[in-house]
Amino acid sequence: MAITGSLISLDDVYRARERIGERLHRTPMLGSRTLSEQVGADVFFKAELFQRTGSFKPRGVLNKLATLSDDEKRSGLISISAGNHAQALAYASALEGLDALIVMWQTASPMKIAAARDYGATVDTQAPEKIEAFERLDELIAATGRTLVHPYNDPLVMAGQGTVGLEMLEDVPDAEIVVVQVGGGGLVSGIATSIKGLRPDARVIAIEPERSPALHEGLKVGHAVTVEAESMADGLNGPYAGENCVSVCGALGVESVLVTEEELLAGFRFMYGRMKLACEVAGAATAAALLAGKIDVEPGQKVAAVVSGGNVAPKTAAAILASDEA
Repeated sequence: MAITGSLISLDDVYRARERIGERLHRTPMLGSRTLSEQVGADVFFKAELFQRTGSFKPRGVLNKLATLSDDEKRSGLISISAGNHAQALAYASALEGLDALIVMWQTASPMKIAAARDYGATVDTQAPEKIEAFERLDELIAATGRTLVHPYNDPLVMAGQGTVGLEMLEDVPDAEIVVVQVGGGGLVSGIATSIKGLRPDARVIAIEPERSPALHEGLKVGHAVTVEAESMADGLNGPYAGENCVSVCGALGVESVLVTEEELLAGFRFMYGRMKLACEVAGAATAAALLAGKIDVEPGQKVAAVVSGGNVAPKTAAAILASDEA
C-alpha cells in the first residue's frame, strides 16, 4: 500500500509532470562502478546538474506558474533564493512573459546573481545576509503586491520537484534507497512523495551539512526551526526548512543524515575526478554521505542518489580541487 503525506500526493506529482510537459530535459541516471564497489551496492546518480538553468529547480517553478490566475501573473512574481531557484524563476518567467523580482543577499554567489539577471529577472540585493533577506522579501511583498513563488515550502513547487523521483524509478525501478540533498526541503518532500507512493518499502534519506541542519532539527521537534546555516554548500544553506516540507517528510518517514564540511569536499572531488560531473558542492552532498559510510546498505541493494545542481563558480571549483593536491 502506498504511503502518502497529507499535503501532496502521487497524483499531484503526475499532474505536475503533465503541466511541465516537454519544456525540460529528461536528465540521465549515471552508474558509478567505483562507488558501487566501495559501498557494496549498485549506486546511480540522477544528474540534475544537466537540467535547464543547471538544477532541478525549474520543475517546481513551471508547475507553480501553470496554476496562477491571470491576476496573479499580472501582479508580477517575487521570490527569494541563494541562486538556483532565482535562475529557475527568471528562466520560467521569461518563457511565460512574466515580470520577476528576486530577493538575494549581498554574500550570495556573484555568478548566480548575474545569471538570474541574465535570464531577465530584477534582483534585489539590499539585504546583507540570509535572515535579513527573508525580512526584505516580506517587505517587498507588502509593498508591491507581487505573487510569491516560494523556493521550497509551496506544495505545487514540491510536487514539481517530485517529478525527479518519478524519473528515478522509471530508470531504476528496483531502487531500495533514494538519497537526496536538502536545503529548504522541497526536493526531498517531492521525491519522497513519488518514491513512497510507488515503492512504499524504499528508504528515502535526506542529506544535510552539519553546519546547515534545518530539516534534521525540524524533524526532531516536528516543526520548522531556525538554524545557523554556514556550510560551504551554499545551495543547502536554508536558515529553516519549510513547515510543509517538515510535515511531509515526517509523515513519510524520511531519514536524516548529516555530513561534515570535509566529507562534502571529498564528495565534490569524487564527482569531479571519478564521475566527471562538474556539480556544486551542494550537488555532491549525496556522494559525500555514501563515501563517508553514513548510509547503511546491504550487499547488492540499488541506491539512487540526486546530483541537484551544477552552478558552481569556476574559481570555487578550482580552489577545492587544488587544495587536494597541496
